[in-house]
This record gives sequence, C-alpha cells and structure tokens, in this order.
Amino acid sequence: MLRPERMSKVSVTGSKRVMDDVIEAVHDLNLLHISEYDGSWDGFSPGDPMEGAEETSEKLVTVRALESILDLDPEDAGARRVLSDDDIEAELEEVRERVNELDDRREELKDELREIDEKIDSMEPYADLGIDLDLLSGYDTLAVAVGLGKAKDAEAALEEAESIGPFELFSGDRTVAVFARPTSGSEDPIADALVGVDFQPLDVPTAEGSPEDYVRELRSRRRQVDSKLDNVESELEVVKREAADFLLAAEEELSIDAQKRDAPLSFATTANAFVAEGWIPTERYEELEDAIQDAVGDHAEVEEIERAEFAPDGDHHSEAVGEAATDGGYETTDEKPPVVQDNPRVAAPFETLVNAVSRPKYSEFDPSLLVFLTFPLMFGFMISDIGYGVLYVAIGYYFWSKYDTTGMKNVGAVAMWAGAFTIFFGFPFGGDVFGHHLLDTEMAKGVAPGYTSWAQAWLVVTVLFGVLHLNIGYVLSFVSTIQHHDFKHAMYEAGSWLLLLNGLWVWVFSAHYYEAKPEILFAAFETTLGIQTQGLPEIVGLAGLVAVAVGAVLLAVGEPQELPEVLSPLVNAVSYTRMTAVLLAKGGMAVAANLLAFGAYIEDGSFVFMFTPSNLADARAAGQDIVFAGLTTQGAVGVVAGILVAILGHIVVLMLGITAAGIQGIRLEYVEFFNKFYEGGGRKYDPFGYVRRFTRG
Repeated sequence: MLRPERMSKVSVTGSKRVMDDVIEAVHDLNLLHISEYDGSWDGFSPGDPMEGAEETSEKLVTVRALESILDLDPEDAGARRVLSDDDIEAELEEVRERVNELDDRREELKDELREIDEKIDSMEPYADLGIDLDLLSGYDTLAVAVGLGKAKDAEAALEEAESIGPFELFSGDRTVAVFARPTSGSEDPIADALVGVDFQPLDVPTAEGSPEDYVRELRSRRRQVDSKLDNVESELEVVKREAADFLLAAEEELSIDAQKRDAPLSFATTANAFVAEGWIPTERYEELEDAIQDAVGDHAEVEEIERAEFAPDGDHHSEAVGEAATDGGYETTDEKPPVVQDNPRVAAPFETLVNAVSRPKYSEFDPSLLVFLTFPLMFGFMISDIGYGVLYVAIGYYFWSKYDTTGMKNVGAVAMWAGAFTIFFGFPFGGDVFGHHLLDTEMAKGVAPGYTSWAQAWLVVTVLFGVLHLNIGYVLSFVSTIQHHDFKHAMYEAGSWLLLLNGLWVWVFSAHYYEAKPEILFAAFETTLGIQTQGLPEIVGLAGLVAVAVGAVLLAVGEPQELPEVLSPLVNAVSYTRMTAVLLAKGGMAVAANLLAFGAYIEDGSFVFMFTPSNLADARAAGQDIVFAGLTTQGAVGVVAGILVAILGHIVVLMLGITAAGIQGIRLEYVEFFNKFYEGGGRKYDPFGYVRRFTRG
C-alpha cells in the first residue's frame, strides 16, 4: 500500500528465428516494461525494425490525418471490429479518396469565401459613400481622394489649405470623398492638406457602376458558396459516421502492428540471437515465463536477473537472483525500476492528486493512501454542509460515470469522497443544509453572534490536527532513513524534527508560563469538551523544552544548514488554521446569501430565518432583533427575487468551496505534509502491449 509493487528486471534471450513469436507473446501479455539497449555489450547492436514497419507507419499517418480531417474522437466509435491487413488496405484507400476529395472541395470553397469577404470589405466604404466608382477617378484638372475619417475635420483642413482651391466634399457614415482644384504643383495636394487630420486614404478600385450593386452581388455569391460549403460539410459528416468504426479500429490495429515491428529497436542483437531486458512486477514473473514457454518452447530463455529493493532516500538497491547471482552472467544496474502504485481500490483515485505533483519514486513511500485518509476529511470539515455535500457527490458521480478516461474518473471519485465527508460534518454542525440549521446541536461553526467561542475552538482543533498530520510525515521520513542508512542518520534527519515539533507544541499546551499564553489555547477544551484546564502539567512543558533543545542539537550536528528553520514545525502546524478560516468564510457566505434572500432575526445568539411576510410581522410584533428583513418577505416580486438571490448565492458558495477548500486542502498535503518525506520523480510503468478498445484481437 505505502510501497509500490516489487519489481524485477528480467532478460529474454533467444534465437532470432523465434524473435517474432516472442514479441507476439510478450505483447499479448502486456506485462514487460522494455529497457532500451544502451549499446554497452561487445558484439551486440540495437536491432532493426521488422519488415513492413515503414509501410505500417505510413498507413498509420494516413489514418490519423483522416481522423483529424473528420474531427473524430473515441466517442464516435460503434461496435468493435476485426480487421485484417487486406481489409485495412482496401477500405483505407476508398475512405482516403472520399475524404481527400471532399476536403479539397471544402478548402477551395473556404478560399473562395475568404476572397469574397476581402472584396466586400474593400468595397463597403464606397457603398457607404454612395457614388459610382467610375466617378471617383479619371479627371485631368481635379484631384480626388477617398478615405475613412470625419467630414468636419477634413473640411476644416481643406478650407485652411493654401494649395487647395475650390473643393466639394461628399461623405457617408464613415467614408469621405474630396474633389478639389489644386492651386499648386503638388503631386497629391489633398493628402498634403489633410496632414494632421485623422484621415485614412483608400485606393479607388478600377471598376464601374454602383458599389452598392457590386456589394449586393458579392453577398449573393457568398450565400451560394456558403450553401455549397454546408453541403460539403454534410457529406463529410456522412463519411465520418460511416467510416468512424473503421478508422478508429484501423488506427488501433496499425498502432499495435507498429509497436511490434519497432520492438527490436530496443533489443540487443547479433546475427543469430537477441536479448531483451525489462521490468515486471515480481509476483508475475512466472506468468511471463509460462507465456514465452508456451509460444516458443526451449528456443528462448527467461531469467530474473535482479530484484529491486526499496531504498527510500536514494536510488533503489537491487540484488541479483537466479543463475545471475552465481555465475556472474549479469550485473545489477543503476536503472531505476518503473513504478506500479499499489493502493487499495478506494484509495487508487487519489493517486491522481499525488501524481499531479510527481509520481512516487520506487524508493519512496507512496502517500496516496494517506491523502485518501486526510484530504476528504479536511475538505469536508471546511465546508461541513449536507446540502453542498450532496451536490459535490452528484458532481463527482457525473464525472465518474460520464467519462471513460482514468483521470476524469478519478477526479469524480475524489469529489464523491469529498462530498461524503462534507455531508458527514454537516450533521454535528447543526445539520446544516445550505446554511440552514435543521438539527438542535450544541456544536457550531462559530459564524452566529452567540457562538464565536466555537470559532476559537476550531482554530485550536485544526492546529492539533496539523501536529498529528506532520508527525505522520516525519515518522515516514524516520522509517525511510533508518531503512536506507541507520538509526543515527534517522535521528539527525527526522528524529530531530519529531523532537522539535512535539516538544514545541507540548510546551505551548502546558501550564508553563500559562499567563503569557493566549487564552483560547485552553478555553477551546472547555468549549469542545467541557473541560476547564490550564493545560498539561508544568513539568511536562519543561520536558517539552528539553525535547526542543535535544532536537536542535541533533539538527545542528547532523543537518546544520537547516538550523535556521528550527521553528518551522511551529509555523507549519499554525498553517492548518486555514481550515478554520475557510470553514468560517464559507459558513458566513451561506448565511449571508440566506440573510439577503429570506431575512433573519437573532434569538439566543442564533440566526432565525423568516422566509414569509407573516413571519416578519410576527417577529416585529414580538420585538425581535431583526438583522435584515429579506426579499421573500416583501411580496410576490420579492419572493422571485429572493429565490434567485438564494440560488445564485449558493452557486457562488458551491464553486468557491471547490476552489477554496480544495486548494487549501491540497496545499496542506503538498507543502506541509509531502515536504517532510516525499520528493517524487518516479518512472511510469509502461508495459509493452496495448489495451484494445475498438478491435477484437
């Protein structure tokens, strides 16, 4: 559980004449994580792809190109198919011709549409102007300019220009045309006159007739081309439906074939023999041996050449096994084994949260099980509302049931667990349903005016939870170090921090210097447990300080560079109070949404929501301290507005709950907890094989 599966490195050696059969058997088993041959053995060289590899790759490229053109995805698949090489050859060519022909037509029509749009864009300013195109050029004694700008600004500049004589200005909504008689020999007198004016000149097209008619013709042509394009898109959609099963199945079959044909590239080969090495879970060694024995008999030999041991603070240790341990035939290597995480089924979805940081190294503890035990608990505590919890479970179930990918299913499962704990914590906190208390319980979040002492208590409770959580991290670090090194190193690297963490917090909760410590440290026990106390006995507090001193000495001797961080256990534990901050913030937001929508008064320190005009009238008659009248108490329009405010408010709280509680919970796992014992960086176990989805083998 906290360790990955034990891995063994194996060697498969045989004659080249049975290599194809061995590859087939190993691929069908989907078990061996093949190691790339590094070229270090005398007389051996990397193998060559099997015959037909290039042809298979070309077909695979063609299939994927067609899938891209048709915008295929796995959800478009229907029934599984059985495809032979001849089936793929014949059907692929037919589909390729149909798709390429339609795609070419589609691209031609798109190009034509772009060309028409460009013409429309260039002609629209002249249509706005409303002057025939042949009237805008061809004059001997008149200068003409057309552009985009403001007519008033252009007219003012022309009137002041000495190079311009009489002129006439025409304008549309945004287009200006100027006809002027120049008084100087300037090549472009109008442009000279309009320097400094917001005027963007346009080139007059060489055309005749009405620009409005021209634009109408272009738009009519565009509609025709658009219709043709729609027809081509419809034809492609038909081809997509007809060819989806084949293309997805062909891609899968060709991918499998390409894997097999390229496999020898990872082998060490001579003219007559081959050697393939790789990693498998140790407990499945006999399964691999039996499969190859059944396939080629004694023509290939399988041997377990090393078994990786766990070495938590560095590279794995390996021990040679079998004949390799006695005849010197192989040496253990520094190659890191791939990681197969080994968690109970309920905790497996939380591997996604762990792997988001980095996959555990083979040498490390896998924290997925611990994240399963703590993250939903922290999330549930921070929201603690039955209504929100039910919605989180529903959202999670949607993701879990809707999507086929492992990642999305795991996200759904994590959300369902988080929602379940949100429901669980909702009951002791007054049976909260969207901020409404349905149960009469003594425990409270601390949001209501009369229950602020509970808010202080939860600050202390979350600190104590943090101390426990951090202890687990340091204990894992201690165990890892003692396994890899010895007890002395474990005391320096982890024992010192355990003494510092527990010594500091034992002293904080002791009676030593009681008067100087915050009152809430001890009042919290009275609030939650009804116990009046001044903390642990003073002698216990002094023992805690001794533990701190011993821890600091161990740290100074073993890890002196970390001595400036000596108070980090105190800070790390205080960081867990963010759980209480989110608890109060989300509870307060839910109450605020209800307060705006339904109104409330305070009775015995708690909010009592009113909902209806009659409840408001009764509260006023009873002289209650009304906080806010609410919308639903103001008649029919108010009811509608209040319900909308409540729905929108709780949607906001729901979404912020995902981000705030989710992010803060993950942060506590990643930063405070993982940093004590976890690095990550493991290799993914990627066995040679294929899980079929669209074909039957």
